[in-house]
Amino acid sequence: MDHLAGLSAFVQAAEARSFVGAGRVLGVSASAIGKSVARLELRLGVRLFHRSTRSITLTAEGGVFLQSCRRILGEVEQAELALSSSMAAPRGRLRISLPLVGGLLNPVLAAFAREYPEIELDLDCTDRRVDVIEEGFDAVVRVGDTADSRLMSRKLGSFHLQLVASPSYLERHGAPQLPADLRRHRCLLYKFPSTGKVEPWPVAGWEQLHGAGLPTVLGCNTIDTLIHFAEQGLGIASLPDFAVRAALAEGRLRTVLAAHSKHSGSFQILWPSSRQLSPKLRVLIDFLGERVFPKM
Repeated sequence: MDHLAGLSAFVQAAEARSFVGAGRVLGVSASAIGKSVARLELRLGVRLFHRSTRSITLTAEGGVFLQSCRRILGEVEQAELALSSSMAAPRGRLRISLPLVGGLLNPVLAAFAREYPEIELDLDCTDRRVDVIEEGFDAVVRVGDTADSRLMSRKLGSFHLQLVASPSYLERHGAPQLPADLRRHRCLLYKFPSTGKVEPWPVAGWEQLHGAGLPTVLGCNTIDTLIHFAEQGLGIASLPDFAVRAALAEGRLRTVLAAHSKHSGSFQILWPSSRQLSPKLRVLIDFLGERVFPKM
């Protein structure tokens, strides 16, 4: 057990990048963490950290060892969880950060709440790239991959951006045949709430087109508003396929420049790799994995 305590002290110190931070998590002093790591280094015969008066950083050997320790501790946690919690009903509070795609996630999360009434969902909806560990989230849903070695992930599914317009708009203005034709069309642009930057459209030469000044009717930070303006015949918008699937099927919107649009994105759910995967978090991960982009 002393060996496991040493491994845990090492992992926490690596993730917190300090003995003080690791001690705070484990409820012991920074000195105790330092001594535990020193004993581990002595036993292994290798230095795991570069130390300075202000910080610690992993050595190359420490980086390799960290991955093995995470796997070992994770297996121990899973074994303990299987014994102590296998029969327990998922319950408690889950703090989750979500992107601003309510039309995609809200129905799934509502179904989850109905199925697991003893789980309290604490949702933070933002396009800001939160720090999962530092800000105390149990899990986050993000667009795109992550290179953060502190996190585990599961892909929920893929999506594509499409250019769309209403039939009435296309009747009045005609359909663009090439990306350059967008200079003569009314554009509805999505702006990221946290930065105010415009989301690029998935067509060749977008930077030059936007930089030259496209005719813009609307810039906003919500997908629902863009869809409404597009359906009202006010311009062309770039929207994710899952958000306009019904409008396309019902004929309220049509795709434009489909042959010139290339885009692929994905949603991932991520959670701290060092954290015990509790029953409540496990059922959330499985539920979203099965329901957000259901397999046909």
